[in-house]
Amino acid sequence: MSIQEQLIESLETVLVPGVMRSLVDMKLVRDIDVNGGKVNVTLATASLSSETQGWLKDKIKEVSGKLTGVDEVSVGFVDSKPKDLNEIGHVIVVMSGKGGVGKSLVAGLAAVALQRCGCDVGVLDADITGPSIPKMFGITARPSGSESGIMPVLSKSGIEVMSINLLLSSEDEAVIWRGPLIARAITQFWEEVLWGKLDYLIVDLPPGTADAPLTVMQTLPVSGVIIVFTPQDLTTMIVKKAVSMTKQMNKPVIGVVENMSYLYVPEIDKKI
Repeated sequence: MSIQEQLIESLETVLVPGVMRSLVDMKLVRDIDVNGGKVNVTLATASLSSETQGWLKDKIKEVSGKLTGVDEVSVGFVDSKPKDLNEIGHVIVVMSGKGGVGKSLVAGLAAVALQRCGCDVGVLDADITGPSIPKMFGITARPSGSESGIMPVLSKSGIEVMSINLLLSSEDEAVIWRGPLIARAITQFWEEVLWGKLDYLIVDLPPGTADAPLTVMQTLPVSGVIIVFTPQDLTTMIVKKAVSMTKQMNKPVIGVVENMSYLYVPEIDKKI
């Protein structure tokens, strides 16, 4: 194994504070230069505070300096933005048009299922006025970051999460914004959050077919849409509007989930 391969392997053991994923997975390693026994590692500054940069610099020198053939290690930084580093395989949108049908539940379970299959997964909570993803994942920590961007918060299950609720002073604080501000927040969650390398990014949409869904459909490279509904005529009528929107936006519907289909009563062993 060459020194460069050993260096990459050692950098995979260095976890970025806050998000607790490796430098390699977060796409922060921009260059590794080996000249004899001298090694120079260049990192991106995206979303890294000055304290985090200093800690990473010391940690890289520590792990790399232990390698055979390495005499001197220097670490430099280059200015960059999260959107230039992110590498996301598929963006899956969960929508309905109707509120209260379990979109967030389906988004969360889809993320967990994909993560259990060995995929790297993130969840973008695009429901700015009614965010519930952090509560669902049991997350209360605030994201870290810098002027160049912010880090998502890692859940206990290993799924990256970003939601407006993580930025509020309290989880029950109301977000009273007009459409343009909501659209801007969603765009920032896509462009200014360092997601790193992900196989899937699940986007949890609010009800309706207005500002938030339109922003997601137009701004994000959506791979497919999961439609969620419950078995009532009124719900079906409204959900059809969401399906119509996906067709007009040329986004494929890759699945339909009928939630709350029945209630199982164990005492009589019957589904109602």
